[in-house]
Amino acid sequence: MAMNENIYLNKIIHGNCIDILKNIESNSVHSIISDIPYGIGVDDWDVLHDNTNSAFLGTSPAQEKAGAIFKKRGKPLNGWSEADRLIPAQYYEWCLIWVKEWFRVLKPGGSAIVFAGRRLSHRCVCAFEDSGFTYKDMLAWLKEKAPHRAQRISVVYQRRGDQESADCWEGWRIGNLRPLFEPILWFLKPYKIGGTITDNMLEYEVGAFNEKAFTKYTNSPNNIIRTTLTPNDAGLHLTQKPLKLMQALIELTTKEGQIVLDPFCGSGTTIIAAVSLNRKYIGIEIDKDYYNTATKRLSDFIHQDENKLFS
Repeated sequence: MAMNENIYLNKIIHGNCIDILKNIESNSVHSIISDIPYGIGVDDWDVLHDNTNSAFLGTSPAQEKAGAIFKKRGKPLNGWSEADRLIPAQYYEWCLIWVKEWFRVLKPGGSAIVFAGRRLSHRCVCAFEDSGFTYKDMLAWLKEKAPHRAQRISVVYQRRGDQESADCWEGWRIGNLRPLFEPILWFLKPYKIGGTITDNMLEYEVGAFNEKAFTKYTNSPNNIIRTTLTPNDAGLHLTQKPLKLMQALIELTTKEGQIVLDPFCGSGTTIIAAVSLNRKYIGIEIDKDYYNTATKRLSDFIHQDENKLFS
């Protein structure tokens, strides 16, 4: 089958992005913006390693009580076996599978922007660099709030009946600090050797960034982004991102009429953001339920927009 961007243009496709990307024309996409799986076991789709431990992704009473986001049990940092220590390397290998296709379909100077978990983001960076990308920057998305799951170690000792140790270690916790930011990794596909970004902008219309458009969302051209959540920014996906955040990233790297690709489009936030900003789009989602959510959400958005136009 000949590669042709138009067969997928302005569509959300249900399928494996590794297969779908092969049918997209080389050097045809202006920007790739995606909330990729973090590989930390948020849910079954986020297990990207050889998992043989039956307790993984189970639940504890404490997790069930904590709320919808953390119902699954992950692995401790030390792991439960020697094989678990290979999880970061296996995440890197998983990224390599699709990053090479991202590189191929992007125009020279085009941006690839991905959300990546703090724990394995360095492996993602290595996969992109080893596939030819230039690592441009790390942005920080500051969230309004985040759950603090670090368990008090004194409570563990109290359950064991060891009050002396509980008193000794009062104030100490097991786990991490409150996760109020998430990394956003920004990569560029290199432009011609010996050329300049200004030359590349004339030929491919990508490579620079739109500070004027970006500061509509952030007030200043900083690499720290704060967004206010709305009721529509939650409830459709476990890792759903705010619409305004995706709009900011799209306006940062593209202009109207250009093509935005999201190979892990989930509930479709990137696609909705692209349509709202008069960009063309290609969305890919492997999970049938999320694909249905994204297509319905897009259809509802388009019809709502049409009703406003003719009302």
